[in-house]
Amino acid sequence: MNEPYYEEVQNFYTSDLKKPAPTEVNFWPCTGRSSSSSGISFSCPHVFLCLFLLCLIDSLLGHPQCLDYGPPFQPPFHLEFCSAYGDFGCCDQERDNTIAAKYWDIMDYIGPWENKLCGMYIKDILCQECSPYAAHLYDAENPWTPLRSLPGLCFDYCSEFHFNCHSAISLLTSDKRIQECCETNKTRFCNLVRLHDEDYCFPNVLKNTALNHNLGSVVEDRKGCLQLCLTEVANGLWNPVLMVHANDHTHRVFIAEQVGVIWVYLPDGSRLEEPFLDIKNTVLATPWRGDERGFLGMAFHPKHKYNGKFYIYYSNLLELEEPAANHNGGQLLFSVDGYMYLFTGDGGKAGDPFGKLGNAQNKSTLLGKVLRIDVDGKSPDGKPYRIPPDNPFASDPKARPEVYAYGVRNMWRCAVDRGDPVTEKGRGRIFCGDVGQNRFEEIDIIVKGGNYGWRAKEGFECYDTKLCHNSSLDDILPIFAYGRNVGKSVTGGYVYRGCESPNLNGLYIFGDFMNGKWKKQDICIGSTRACAFPGMISSYSKFIISFAEDEAGELYFMSTSYPSAYGPHGSLYKFIDPARRAPPGKCKYKPVPVKTKSKRIPFVPRAKTVLELLNEPSTTKPPKISSTSTAAAPPVSSKQAKKTPPTKTKASTVKSAPSGKKRQKIKAEAKSRKPKQEEKVAHISRTTPATPLSKRKSSYLTRTKKPLPKKAAPAKEELGKKEESRLSSHFGSSVMSQKK
Repeated sequence: MNEPYYEEVQNFYTSDLKKPAPTEVNFWPCTGRSSSSSGISFSCPHVFLCLFLLCLIDSLLGHPQCLDYGPPFQPPFHLEFCSAYGDFGCCDQERDNTIAAKYWDIMDYIGPWENKLCGMYIKDILCQECSPYAAHLYDAENPWTPLRSLPGLCFDYCSEFHFNCHSAISLLTSDKRIQECCETNKTRFCNLVRLHDEDYCFPNVLKNTALNHNLGSVVEDRKGCLQLCLTEVANGLWNPVLMVHANDHTHRVFIAEQVGVIWVYLPDGSRLEEPFLDIKNTVLATPWRGDERGFLGMAFHPKHKYNGKFYIYYSNLLELEEPAANHNGGQLLFSVDGYMYLFTGDGGKAGDPFGKLGNAQNKSTLLGKVLRIDVDGKSPDGKPYRIPPDNPFASDPKARPEVYAYGVRNMWRCAVDRGDPVTEKGRGRIFCGDVGQNRFEEIDIIVKGGNYGWRAKEGFECYDTKLCHNSSLDDILPIFAYGRNVGKSVTGGYVYRGCESPNLNGLYIFGDFMNGKWKKQDICIGSTRACAFPGMISSYSKFIISFAEDEAGELYFMSTSYPSAYGPHGSLYKFIDPARRAPPGKCKYKPVPVKTKSKRIPFVPRAKTVLELLNEPSTTKPPKISSTSTAAAPPVSSKQAKKTPPTKTKASTVKSAPSGKKRQKIKAEAKSRKPKQEEKVAHISRTTPATPLSKRKSSYLTRTKKPLPKKAAPAKEELGKKEESRLSSHFGSSVMSQKK
């Protein structure tokens, strides 16, 4: 077997994110399994990504951002006072009421003859805290500069305000410099509050169609690439192959490494020192770059909270004969029907050369299949599971009753759609990425009894001409396929059903290209301007292994800078939409506390955030990234590296199989460890500036005249952590939506 090679494909794509929600979308990284005609395997596939340098710092100007550093949002209820920002902005009802109360305090100090004339100016100025460009208007985009006490005003507007309402200046700000100099000096006042970029000052910012076009939609760069951002969640992992949650309301996540160790991460970002499971002495994994063997799959029982059961893909519930060391599949999941679904590879080698039809088309073998079993029952012959009575081939004597669908090559990562949060549309669909042979990668939706064509077909085209011409017209075609000019190993993703990024609801994030039913649009990760929020990064480790979903429905992916099971170079990243977030408080949840005796290890980020990079003295020449990491890995002889004998994995022992076959079992593990009681998540926020606001009832309809309090000095944020420097990159990706 030849030494595997790696290359970077320079693209990513995504579909129309501007459509209303129940649509399906597809994003794009690839990780997967073997993809070459020679049977060469890729444990961490070719990543569809494009590397770019950081954008110029001055491109940050005019960034839609709120005073708490977060993206704007759509208020859940109508704003009574600052109604101009009721559809999209930075205020919820509580903040709107506070601003209104402040307005009436000021108006109580203004004479009746000025009341009508100045009221509109004062209201407009106060309401700029609700503008989607509030951070820009108050100089809050840079956390190391003091906030303005008044928003940036255009000179003409400022002149009119000063001429009509200069006596209100001391009521709008507690800035002594402005109070002492500017009630009688219009020019000085307007120069102090002006912005250098006239397009962004108030009220010009409201009239700029270029700025306000599709405001709140996913940010689009000059080339039409929709931009998402990332936050680093975990690092130092040894080829993380999956992340799952137990659906027990604890909001823990469990990250499995290819070597056979599972770690528990708590909602506060810390990791438990003691592993949840450690079977590295049983799992066969080598330092060879490209070895697909090792820990492959895990799923928690739907009633794990009560029975403590979880399942791992490798040993003792169902045994599979696998003739080669690649095409292992390995996905385990429970669907909404409560049954377990297992996704197996076709047995490896090139072109599924086993028998007249190949393993994938042979329903009497478990290879190249989607299997469906009931783990809560036992079969009459003593197997620790039973066959669901509605399995499509349960009564076919020539088929294995476990088979739910067939004709698949090597499905790498499948996911169940939770359904739209309101309508539940789409609930229960199973999306899978199926790695191709040498021409096409594909995404499939699993259908009961469906034949997905391999080896007769690859993608939409024939692979084995003879079998293809004799194949059924009812074969299930992919919903999406792309050629080798784009990428070489697909990784299936998830349909976004989380709360934090409303723009992404219904989008299936996974891959590239399209057929007639689906449309796509580019997605990138990494613009300095788009990602200039606290905690957001614009770079990631380039070899993408798998996608993940947490208990709240937020999406993640795992990748590594060095694709070997033996090296702590893997990281976990979370997707963030920098254009629009959910309203404050909407996505809060209270994790169920759990107890554990294990020590907690705090998370220490390594990737530098965009804000930290912008604050560095010199960001002109980032370091080059080589195609392979220089980090050390355990020494392996060239003989060991090239030789990958088939294996037999059984319970807690590993023996080489003289017959040239590999056995894999799926084992139910009971009574998982109990982690410690979780801690609350801390977040960064910045004191809202502008004018000092009186403490009073939220409604502005009742008011009493009293002195305005003095403004408190804004608190300084202490950011800046010692982190490893990384080159900013664009993350090519595809989002696809289904036409109606």
